[in-house]
Amino acid sequence: MRGLEIELESELAKQRTGLRYGLERGRALFEEEVVRRHRALRTHVARYIFSARPLVWLTAPVIYSLIIPFVIVDLWVSIYQAICFRVYGIPQVRRHRYLVFDRSGLAYLNAIEKLNCAYCSYVNGVIAYVREVGSRTEQYWCPIKQARRVIGTHARYAGFEPYGAGEHYHERLKVLQADIRAAEAPADPLEDA
Repeated sequence: MRGLEIELESELAKQRTGLRYGLERGRALFEEEVVRRHRALRTHVARYIFSARPLVWLTAPVIYSLIIPFVIVDLWVSIYQAICFRVYGIPQVRRHRYLVFDRSGLAYLNAIEKLNCAYCSYVNGVIAYVREVGSRTEQYWCPIKQARRVIGTHARYAGFEPYGAGEHYHERLKVLQADIRAAEAPADPLEDA
């Protein structure tokens, strides 16, 4: 799986070259000509707002109201792992790896589009972060596959014990707990770029 991730990153690097940008200390930098063309593509904020359908205006507060529960979940999960993971010797999830806000550097986005992108980046980053905390918790406490097929399982799920295979469960549980204690999140290839 790690080999496929490296291969994927190699392909993404080729795409970046085609789009004429590179990563420098984790930050995307475009060539000046590309930035100039991007600015020409940007929709003025007033036109963006006034061209929106009325239902978009009405649903925007509903969408943005979710920020409150997501901030609470983000904070609560951070406190949870800070306390509980230390007690059980589980390596803490590095939150900053899941919260990436690099779309603000795109010159073809106006201020509202950049705000929308930041919102989506935060919400989806929190979901990924919480999922990783949850997967480490599940591996430590209950690494058993479900009887029914689960859609969108996390990466650790494949190594869990089959449902109903209880003969060696407690021995396997100890192994999986030791594995999670010894494991650290894989290095982020973009973080070092």
